[in-house]
Amino acid sequence: MTLTTSPPQTITAQDYLAQEVELETRNEYRNGEIIPMTGGTPDHNEINANLIVLLKMALRKQPYSIFVTDQRLWIPERNIYTYPDTMVTPRPVELQSGRKDTVINPILIAEVLSKSTQQYDRTDKFEAYRTIASFQEYLLINQTRPHVEQYVKQAANQWLFTELTGLEQIVTLRSLNNIELALADLYEAIDFAMAGE
Repeated sequence: MTLTTSPPQTITAQDYLAQEVELETRNEYRNGEIIPMTGGTPDHNEINANLIVLLKMALRKQPYSIFVTDQRLWIPERNIYTYPDTMVTPRPVELQSGRKDTVINPILIAEVLSKSTQQYDRTDKFEAYRTIASFQEYLLINQTRPHVEQYVKQAANQWLFTELTGLEQIVTLRSLNNIELALADLYEAIDFAMAGE
């Protein structure tokens, strides 16, 4: 006797969008599959909030919009809808045709890594992000130690990787007029002795 498994149930992007606007929780859409988004840890949220404040101050009166966790992004080449932790777009922001709630033109995306998503953030998700024409810079921010991985687009299919470790380090955001963010500020109020628990 052979057991057969049924394929995962799929849903159209239109049905996903219709139900997503009604829900209080966020879900990622990956080419027909709905993936529930879990809540972050206090450190995850603290780091992301610090990043938003630092970007807001550095980009004050400049033609950029900064979006936080609940802003949906569409990746048309992969048929993915997702919610980056932080993304920056030029102004005016470009929206998916027919939508008022879905961005399509990020310049910079940052993800605060968690144990459950870090592999996806580094591989398939980054690969999907790279299909977005406007996308130029990617930050992967570790929440258990002061460590940032930075990828900056150099040319088509060419990305420069920089690794920064330690609170004394400064990350220079090439896609945003070379503004500098100190890791000491990014990780303000994080207790690394408790972060790994």
